[in-house]
Parts: sequence; structure tokens; C-alpha cells
Amino acid sequence: MKKIERIEPQIPQIKRKKRVAAYARVSAESDRLDHSLSAQVSYYSHLIQKNPEWEYAGVYADSFISGTSIEKRSEFQQMIADCEAGKINLILTKSISRFARNTVDLLSTVRHLKVIGVEVRFEKENISSTSSSGEIMLSILASFAQEESINISNNVKWGVRKRFEQGIPHGHFQVYGYRWEGNQLVIVPDEAAVVKRIFQNFLDGKSRWETKKEFAAEGITTRAGNKWVDYTIKQVLTNIIYTGTLMMQKYYAENPLSHKLVKNAGELPKYIVDNHHEAIIDKETFCYVQQEMARRKALGPLANKSINKSCFTTKIKCPVCGCNYERHTRKEGKSRAYWVCGSIHKKGIKCSVGGSINHEGLKRVCAKVLGLDEFDEKTFTERVEMLMVPSRNIIEFHMKDGSIITESCPNTGRKDRWTDEERARFSEWRKNHPEGKGATIFTGKIKCIKCGCNFKKRTRPSQLLPEGKALYWCCSEKTKCDTIGLREDLLKPFIAEVLSIPEFDELIFKQEIERIEVISATELAFVFYNGKRIERTWKIPKRVGKPWTDEQRAKIMASCKTRYTPEVRKRMGESIRRAYARKRAEKWQKQ
Repeated sequence: MKKIERIEPQIPQIKRKKRVAAYARVSAESDRLDHSLSAQVSYYSHLIQKNPEWEYAGVYADSFISGTSIEKRSEFQQMIADCEAGKINLILTKSISRFARNTVDLLSTVRHLKVIGVEVRFEKENISSTSSSGEIMLSILASFAQEESINISNNVKWGVRKRFEQGIPHGHFQVYGYRWEGNQLVIVPDEAAVVKRIFQNFLDGKSRWETKKEFAAEGITTRAGNKWVDYTIKQVLTNIIYTGTLMMQKYYAENPLSHKLVKNAGELPKYIVDNHHEAIIDKETFCYVQQEMARRKALGPLANKSINKSCFTTKIKCPVCGCNYERHTRKEGKSRAYWVCGSIHKKGIKCSVGGSINHEGLKRVCAKVLGLDEFDEKTFTERVEMLMVPSRNIIEFHMKDGSIITESCPNTGRKDRWTDEERARFSEWRKNHPEGKGATIFTGKIKCIKCGCNFKKRTRPSQLLPEGKALYWCCSEKTKCDTIGLREDLLKPFIAEVLSIPEFDELIFKQEIERIEVISATELAFVFYNGKRIERTWKIPKRVGKPWTDEQRAKIMASCKTRYTPEVRKRMGESIRRAYARKRAEKWQKQ
């Protein structure tokens, strides 16, 4: 018997080209290295494009950036992002030192690329990241590259320090008040005048905050056009360069990998060159300013004239976070002072004590501890060393004789505020000044007789009014009260009729009517200030819909014809018949 074999058509498998990119980098800015970078880009572009099995995915090049960190290399970061997006399968680079000089960065990046299926080839070392021995070799050679970078950094630092010893600064740094002409610092007259004014203000007893406010009012800015702030003014006051003295190595790099600048506090020698350039401030004035700044720093807040100081300033301390308590005020009718831990303004510090200390309550507790009828600042200063707040509403009095007294100090700010006189004043004010967002002339005027609550304003959508919504006044206990809402646009002419005026007037209503009592859904009583009372029947308005236009009617008809096809009608008819049959069966079962 003959057999028939079915031969399936074979679809040729087209081998996908490997997407290849290259990475190049130079770390220093020079014509020679700039040419080297261009040569690397040209070489890799030609190499990738001439290979028939490769697809050109670009060359990523970072210029004049150190290889000790990958954070500031934008092209490197973009290359990694493209690898994660599946745009690159293979990365070519000249050597390990060009790719990264930090062992941790190199290994973590290569491992991440290996996980997502991207290979890295280092031409000089002839290493592939996907080979069995690739990672071991990379670890060893990366350590050498990192050590080489550290050696280069140390050599550069040695050269810089040798120049410091000769009085030669490292580069032309920017400083306000001077500019560089060749290798010489020259005074900028306009900026020098600002520097002199900063020093003079400080000598006149003004704080840095006051100087900042003056400059802001007069439009005086820094060289970059920014506003003067406390930190920049402090930099001017503490910079010895304005005396004609050049101080070098005030900061140094923490290590060659992080490049983080650290203030030199004696770890390394500082190099001072006297009479290096023309002075703006004489040395005697500069030294006096430094002494005065140290004195003010020791005094703390007491030296700042802009702070509202009292006998408690710098006396109340938090033993948990070590911060002083600060004085603040609350504006609640009458200003009330209170003390709170200063950690609320500092990032990274979360004090567990919490709470605040009322100023008047603190004075009463101090008078009690000191055995006084009334608090006396002089006695408090003479006998009390400091106040510690170990927990909320507890104060430890550390006396100057060495004794410690613990006393409870509850926060009585609200209780102190709501005296009988304050309550009466505020109640009288509320009668004539309804408060709250959205308050109107009717706020607090319409009262429900059944539940004793005030009516509150609410809005409901309305197609008849041009605003698209109607304002109603309803009882605040709307879930328990059966009174209906009073529509404001109908209530106003109703009130005008009661007052016998042609149209509603807010001033007349406010002067004549004390309140409106809602007795029932249809009965209102108007109580006047002169004792008169008028009861009227409220006609409940009929709900009138907005008639359809011809366009709306035509649109609905067209929608119904489109939606209710013969199949839909048949399905609905069967559903209705089944429902009727179910009801008949239930009725029969009951019978």
C-alpha cells in the first residue's frame, strides 16, 4: 500500500545580529586626551560597523570625568539604562581602567549586566565578563586599577602641596570682592564696598539676619545674582583672604574614591602667605570680628537681638535630644506664648518627649517651687541653674545649690485662655460675626424648633438655575429631623414680603430679624429684635424638570433604535416571560 508523507514547509531561521556598543572615557582635560577620546570613538565605530554579525548600537563617551565613581558619568549611566531596555547585547571597552577604577563599582556593574544577558569585553586585558575565569581576573585587575588611581591621586596631591609650600595656589578659585588678572588677585571696587559694609554692620552690633534683610530691601545680590543669606554672609566674615592673606589647604579630599571635601581641622598642614594681595579689611578689624563671633556663639540665642528673649531662654533643656526649648506664640484671640523642644526645626532628630509648655503655666510652677506668691524673674535667675524636661509635662528644677526638684507642669494653655470674660466676649462676637468658610447673612439665624439645631448651608444640583446648583438651608440633624430644606433664592423674596420691602436687603434683615424659627415643614416664625413675632406658611416649591430640546429627544430616540436590536428585544422578552412564570409558580406553591 502506498504511503503519503506530508512535508511541512520549513521557515528559515534568520540569525539576529548582536547589538554592540562601546564605552570610552578620559579623566583629564587636555588637547592630547581630547584627541585620544576622538580616536577611541572613531576606532570603535569603525570596528563595530565592519563586522557583518554585529549591529551598531552606538559609542558612549565620558570626557574629563574620573573613573573612581559612576555617579557623575552621564554617558555611562545612559549605556546601562539602554542595556536594561534590551538595546545592547555586547559592550566593548579599551581596558578595565577606562570602564571603572573602583573595584566595587566595576564588579557590581558587570554582575548586573551579566544577569540581564549583556557581555562586557576588555580589549587590553583580553577578558570577557561571561567567561568562567572572567570575574576572578576582573577582581584582581580592578584592584590594580583602583590602586593605580590612588597612587595618581597621591602624586597629584604631593605636587599641589609642593606648590603650596612655594606660595602658589591650586588654580584660580573664585572669591567675592576679587578677580584674577593673570596670577594676581585684584580688588573689584563694587564688591569690595559690599564686603566692607558686611563687616561694618557686624561691628555696629547688627546680626547677619539684619544685614540680609537690608541687602534684600536694596536689591544687593551676590556675583551670581542670588540673594545674600546667613551662610554667605558668615563666609565673608570668616574669610581671612580679605586681609590680604592667602590661606591654602583649608579643605582636603577625604579619599580618592569619594572625592568628598572635608574641612581641615588640623589633620593636614595649612599654608599661609601674608601680603599676597591688596587687603579690603585690616587684620585688627578681622581679628576683633572673629572674637566677637565667638562671644556671640557662646551666648547663643541671648546674643541675637531678633529673638524675643526672657529669663527662660537657654534655661529649658531637653535631656533626650540635647536641644534647648524655644519660645513660640499662638494667635487665638489673644496671643499665648508656649515653649517647645528645638528639635522640631532640625532634620534627622525626632524627640520622644513631645508636647509643649505653656508660658503662664510655667511661671506658676516656678513660683510654687521657689515658694513665691507671684513669679519673679530676678529670684528665678539667682536660684535656678536650668530646667530639664525628662518626659511630657514633667520638669526637673536644677538649682544652683545642687538640689534637684521634680514638679508636674500640665499644659493649661486652653484653660488659661477661656476665662469667663473671654467666653462672654467671644460669644457676643459670634452673634454678630458668623465665622467659618462660606458663612453668609443666614448663618446662625435659622433654627430648628424640634431638635434645637441651626440650619446649615448645602448645595444641590439644579438644571433650572444658570449656576447649575441651588443653595439650600437644612437642619444639621437632617438624618433625624423631618424638616425640609429652604431654598435660598426663594427664601429671600419670602423674607422681603414679611418685612414689607420691595426686595430683600441684607442690612435691613440683619437689623430687624433676630432669628427664623422652623416649626414644621410648612410653618416658619420670624422673631424680631423688638419682640414682635410673625408666623407664615412656607409653600413647598414643586419640582419642575427642565424640558428636553428637540436635539436631546432626537438623540435619545436614535440611541434606543441602535441599542434595542431584534436580538436584544428577543432576549428581553424571554427574560420577562421567565420572570412571570417564576412568579406564577411561587403563587401556586403558596396556594
